[in-house]
Amino acid sequence: MTTTEPGTRRLPLNFFGIAFGTAGLAGTWTASGQLLGAPTAVGETLWAAAALAWGIITVVYLRRSGGLRAVAGDLRHPVLGPFASLVPAVGSLLAAHLFQWYPVASGIAVWVMLALSAAFGAWFVSSVLSQPRAPAVIHGGYLLPTVAASLITAQSFATIGHRDVAIGLLAVGIMFWMLIAGALLVRYVTGPPVPPALFPTIAIFSAPPAVAGNAWWAISDGQLSTVDTVFAALMIALLLPHLFLLPMYARTPFVIGFWATTFTVAASATYSIRLLTTATGGTFGSAASWLVLLGATLTIGAVAVRSLTLVPWPRR
Repeated sequence: MTTTEPGTRRLPLNFFGIAFGTAGLAGTWTASGQLLGAPTAVGETLWAAAALAWGIITVVYLRRSGGLRAVAGDLRHPVLGPFASLVPAVGSLLAAHLFQWYPVASGIAVWVMLALSAAFGAWFVSSVLSQPRAPAVIHGGYLLPTVAASLITAQSFATIGHRDVAIGLLAVGIMFWMLIAGALLVRYVTGPPVPPALFPTIAIFSAPPAVAGNAWWAISDGQLSTVDTVFAALMIALLLPHLFLLPMYARTPFVIGFWATTFTVAASATYSIRLLTTATGGTFGSAASWLVLLGATLTIGAVAVRSLTLVPWPRR
């Protein structure tokens, strides 16, 4: 997916998907370290990589020409604008992870990220309600400003000990999930066909059950309940169609937008590992969890490696 005009230097907002997917995989390895005994160094290395990517992309983006007017134009962009929500979303994940070492600073950071994501989410909803847009520009990323932001922030608040706030955010995320997913389904059914550059965003459509499940896991301190049964069933129901979409993913020309698939992969892997090790247990649960971890790592690693081909390396 590209929105750059010839002669301009412009970093599209969907580049923040790199930090988002890396943070998601870091969370998967951290959970695996707790439940499977996976090397904690891998998870911490990935958290550091996510923080580095988040910081570099933010700095490069803000240094672009055009100043605040250009940023405002990007936020209003009907295709790439929703990806701006990944800035506070990744910040919230990073801050919550640091809570065990820096409780005061990370707690403040989580509240700041909530303020940023709530402000952008409210503005985004107001723009959707007041400014009709062509169906062709609508995509799975429209779930990010309200659904993903609310569910991820719910997990962060549960992590730092604010359970009531987390439950409220979980409810908000589920409400917007129901509303926006219905609108997206109508868009997919009635057309026009999703253009190749936006095709990877279809994966975001399947992310909410796993993201909500991980938030509930943090809220409930990992105590299995009927809520987990519901989220697990929904996760499976929304992931299975992607088995039949794999040929279309393979035929789609690779773009940086493929990072849109990575957080869905990571969040689904994290929740699956938590359920397998807790509900199933034993040798089967452990073996299946390791396979899930391997599959998620290889999938996201493949996207990372393919992304290197998009870098304009200097020629000798």
